[in-house]
Amino acid sequence: MKKLNFKQIISLVLAALTILFILQNIAVINITFLFWTFFISRSVLIFVVLLIGMAIGWLLRSGPKRK
Repeated sequence: MKKLNFKQIISLVLAALTILFILQNIAVINITFLFWTFFISRSVLIFVVLLIGMAIGWLLRSGPKRK
């Protein structure tokens, strides 16, 4: 049997924590924005907001360099 290295162990732990987080937050919530109404899982909403924040940060970081 092959031994797991440190990165693989950390990846497995993070995957397990992610699955636990998703299972604990599967409740569907109601989001109202202007005249739209969305029904979405709380965990999906958190991940979408996280991805949007990461994309905005990446776009701002890759902008023109200031001196």
